[in-house]
Amino acid sequence: MREYPYTSEVVESVDAGLRRYMQRIYAYMGIGLALTGAMAFLVSHSITLLTLFLGTPLRWVVLLAPLGIVMFLSVRLPHLSFTAAQATFWSYAAMMGISLSSIFLVYTQESVALTFFVTASTFLAMSLYGYVTQKSLIGMGAFLMMGVWGLVIASLVNMLFQSSAFQFCLSALAVVIFSGLTAYDTQEMKHLYYELDSHETSGKKAIWGALRLYLDFINIFVSLLNVLGDRRS
Repeated sequence: MREYPYTSEVVESVDAGLRRYMQRIYAYMGIGLALTGAMAFLVSHSITLLTLFLGTPLRWVVLLAPLGIVMFLSVRLPHLSFTAAQATFWSYAAMMGISLSSIFLVYTQESVALTFFVTASTFLAMSLYGYVTQKSLIGMGAFLMMGVWGLVIASLVNMLFQSSAFQFCLSALAVVIFSGLTAYDTQEMKHLYYELDSHETSGKKAIWGALRLYLDFINIFVSLLNVLGDRRS
């Protein structure tokens, strides 16, 4: 049987590269969340900005732009430069912050802070599981994506009936679904790592991974806020 020298060194090199790659993903995601939070706080505390972004027809741009940016990135990312992909991600995070600014008007700041802490704890636990588990989560991911489409359809239906109890159930279900997707997306990003990727390719993969995990975090946060949030009187 032929022996390959330096096997342990090669494995350590790949592991080190994977850690740096995942750290890059989490760093982009963290900066994106910080930008979203800063924009939401800034807009919610400015009458001028609130009126501009939420009290004029510009609100439709604010509401629809994040969806458009996600679709744009999902289709055009391979063709964008790393700088353009990065700028698009920051733009998305800022637009999400503007669209979420109303949460500071609806919920108490203490409630928002507590929900953020619970979300962060849930996200970290599920992402860690997705990173360390040796079990393939592909089947679970496909099932959860079906659940996401079910949530979208059910939410559209509930727009007609305006049932608070049904919305509560949908929010609770969304927490479960996006918590599972956090584990799946983490594992998926881990599997996308390739040691010989160029710096630009690796960077764009990190942007895509950060976007997916960012979306998981935001959806868990908003859903938990609907379940646990203390509304202003």
